[in-house]
Amino acid sequence: MQISNTMFEYSKNEIISLTIAFIVLSISFSISSVGLNAHGFISILPIVMIGVGLGFMLREIGQKFVAMKHGCEAEFRAWPIGLLIAFASSFIGMVFAFPGEVKVYSDNITDELNGRIGIAGPMANMFLALIFIVIASLVYVLTPHSQIFNLMFLICTVGFSVNSFLAAFNLIPVYTLDGIKVLKWSFKIWIVVFAIAVIMMLSSITIGAENMVMMFVG
Repeated sequence: MQISNTMFEYSKNEIISLTIAFIVLSISFSISSVGLNAHGFISILPIVMIGVGLGFMLREIGQKFVAMKHGCEAEFRAWPIGLLIAFASSFIGMVFAFPGEVKVYSDNITDELNGRIGIAGPMANMFLALIFIVIASLVYVLTPHSQIFNLMFLICTVGFSVNSFLAAFNLIPVYTLDGIKVLKWSFKIWIVVFAIAVIMMLSSITIGAENMVMMFVG
């Protein structure tokens, strides 16, 4: 069974893997935010699902797009052990996200192509994080007057934090993460992108996305 459009083909196994990884990551980031508070978990889960869902899917689609653009077959494969690590680590308030990776099938894949495919994921997360913080800044002044805008603001600030973290984490140069692929391709590109991602992540942790918006809008 194949589900396809003009650019992509998704196998049934790939769709199942993406769905499982999305659910586990959403639950993990929710637990890391509110712990075992049932009411807090139920409240924040839908919000986290938007931030994680968009970030996770855009990351995988970006990498698949780059691979297919260069004539390679590519398929996302979930890593069960990595998903278990993500879930278990959420109870200490920090998600170590190893959901899986886009497997690229090619006889002649170079370090450069592998690096370009790898960096597409974190770049997608960083781009989405910036979109979230811009939208949050635009709707901030309207939050006192509308519950809808207040919800949008909350979704966007969470989205910025989650996607900044995903970008920085996935650029760590260790096995299964994108960072090792980018580093093998170009140290200069890796260090620049990694530094920007880390700054974004640390800003969300130390300053907070809400306070960042307040600083932007004055």
